[in-house]
Amino acid sequence: MSDKKITYDDVKQYESLFTMVPSFILGTTIKRNTNVVSKFKSIVLSNLESLSPENREKLNIILESEVSELQSVMKIAYSKTKKKQYKLLADPKAVDFIKFNLNELKKLL
Repeated sequence: MSDKKITYDDVKQYESLFTMVPSFILGTTIKRNTNVVSKFKSIVLSNLESLSPENREKLNIILESEVSELQSVMKIAYSKTKKKQYKLLADPKAVDFIKFNLNELKKLL
């Protein structure tokens, strides 16, 4: 695994992606352990194809990271912004949802 890590600054650049879904919908999606990658497969694939080399590298760092590391960044993001979406993703109850969707994303690569 790379020594590079995802930071709050990385997350901050894409805040609109994290907050475009209302928190109550994200909460339900997490509780149901919904496969959002397959639900939005065509959009995901289109976005994957257009990633810059820098963003591709960041995606690879995310995919190689432990969920606990990613959730730590979400906790920092929540403490700085108070956006509920970050709080939901930082919650230990979201671990399975995050793992499941990251694995689904890996399958598309």
